[in-house]
Formats: sequence, C-alpha cells, structure tokens
Amino acid sequence: MVSYINILLYGVGGLVVAGMALLVAFQEKLVYVPVLPGLTKSYSINPSRLRLTYEDIWLSSSDGVRLHAWFIKLFPDSRGPTILFFQENAGNIAHRLEMVRIMLDKLQCNVFMLSYRGYGASDGYPSQQGIIKDAQAALDHLSQRSDIDTSRIVVFGRSLGGAVGAVLTRNNPDKVAGLILENTFTSILDMAGVLLPFLKWVIGGSGSKGPKLLNFVVRSPWSTIDVVGEIKQPILFLSGLQDEMVPSSHMQMLYAKAATRNNQCLFVEFPNGMHMDTWLTGGDEYWRTVQQFLEKHAPEKNEDRSSPNGNDAGAR
Repeated sequence: MVSYINILLYGVGGLVVAGMALLVAFQEKLVYVPVLPGLTKSYSINPSRLRLTYEDIWLSSSDGVRLHAWFIKLFPDSRGPTILFFQENAGNIAHRLEMVRIMLDKLQCNVFMLSYRGYGASDGYPSQQGIIKDAQAALDHLSQRSDIDTSRIVVFGRSLGGAVGAVLTRNNPDKVAGLILENTFTSILDMAGVLLPFLKWVIGGSGSKGPKLLNFVVRSPWSTIDVVGEIKQPILFLSGLQDEMVPSSHMQMLYAKAATRNNQCLFVEFPNGMHMDTWLTGGDEYWRTVQQFLEKHAPEKNEDRSSPNGNDAGAR
C-alpha cells in the first residue's frame, strides 16, 4: 500500500514539476501567437485591398519600442466615433480587416488598429507590461489628433484584446468614453486550467478554490476580472455561447463583477457565436447592439446640445 501511495505522490509531483517547466519555458508562446501556423509575420494584405482609406501610423511606446498601426477613417473629415480596436492573440491586424470593413459600414465609425509589440510590423517581444504600454501609446496618439472627435473614443477588445482594453479603459477614465468586451477571459490564471486541465489544481484566478501554488510563475496573468470591477465607464459585454476557446462563463463572471459597481453595463449573448466569429454569426443583432451602445455613450455633440438640460440625452 505504501508503495502505491509513494508512486501516486511521485506522479502528482511529476505533473506539478512538468507544469511548472512548461509555464516557465513556453508560457509566452501559449499566451501570445503573433504568427499563425503556416503563415509569415508580415501582413498578407493592407486596407487598400479592401478599398479602405487609411494611414500607416508609427508610434513609440514609453519604453522606446517602435509600434505600427493602421488608422482607417470612414471619410477623410469624419467626426464619428473612433473605435480603438485590440485584437485576439493569434495572427496580426491584417487578419481582422474584413471584420473592420464591415464595422465601418455598419457603425459609421473610424477604426484604429494597433499591432502589439512583436506582432505584424511592430518591434519587440510581447509581454503584459509591454502591451499595456503599447495600448497607452495608441490612445495618447488618438487623444492628440485634431481630425477626430476625441470625446468619442471607444475601446473594443476581443479575447486577449479585451484584457488589454480593460486595463487601458480603467487607467484612462477621462480619455475613453466606453468599453466593448467580446469573448474575453477572466484571467490567464483561469485559462491555464482550461488549456491544461491538470494545472487548475495549482493555478487559478481570484475565484479559484485551489491552492494557487504556481501562480507566481505566470508572467502575464491578465486578471481582467479584477480590472473590470474598477472601470467607471459604460461597458458592453458581447458573449458567443459556442466559444470553443474561452468558456462563456468567463464573460458572465466579468459582467457580474463589473455590474456590482457600475450601473452602465450591458450583457448580450449570441447563441451561435464562436470565439472568432461572433461578429459574423450574430448578424444584424450584433451590429445593432454595438451601434446602440455607441449612440448612447459616444453621441454626436450636436445631439448633446439638443438635450433640454444640456446633458447626454442617452444617459440614465
């Protein structure tokens, strides 16, 4: 009996050691995927291929990393809302252009697409603290432009981009009018147990019941569930119920955490939405939901003036 117990203990210990080794050695490659299998790091197309008017933007993050972005405008003199879009972890901004083309048409907005460090044409290597600096550089650039209405900047993040956008929104209450989160995880700590189930016993986020013995080795925890509870701006949660990557329960938990302190939260589910295609399978309802959020929380200034008391006509 003792020998069997010893074997079991050695086996569990081996799994823990193996899990720690995997996390230490490969965690950035699990969290950040700048290059899709079989493709190159470079952009396969640019916005002009889809007849979109755009600017190549080059930025410098606060730690000196050179970053690339595309600023796609609906019209050269468009004063509509500007969406600062943060992508999923896999691939680069060129892979999101078809979605952005539809976004411009449906929402009549401008879209700023940032390549995180290590992605696309941007220099450097991805990390949580580095990408937070990158996002801030993008927002600072937009906030200083004279050709857009800077009071109508809305952050939109999908999956990893939602974690990025949540931090940026919390840190900039006076620069961001609202936040849209789509299929975003509660934390990488929780996702570790989703991707590698045996790790859930030793790694977990704030809601985990496990001992969390290996949390300290995770360099990019992206604890979105802790961040959303500190956001004061309006938040729209878009959840695809068929998400095969991030359990839809993560979005429900994010909403529940945010709504306890923020009465400007809206949660919308899309029954057929998967991780990457909710914007497509959601159809007109998806775009109508986003459009109504923009109209309410990033309205045109002349709409503000039309309100009898001078306040936001959509606020409650």
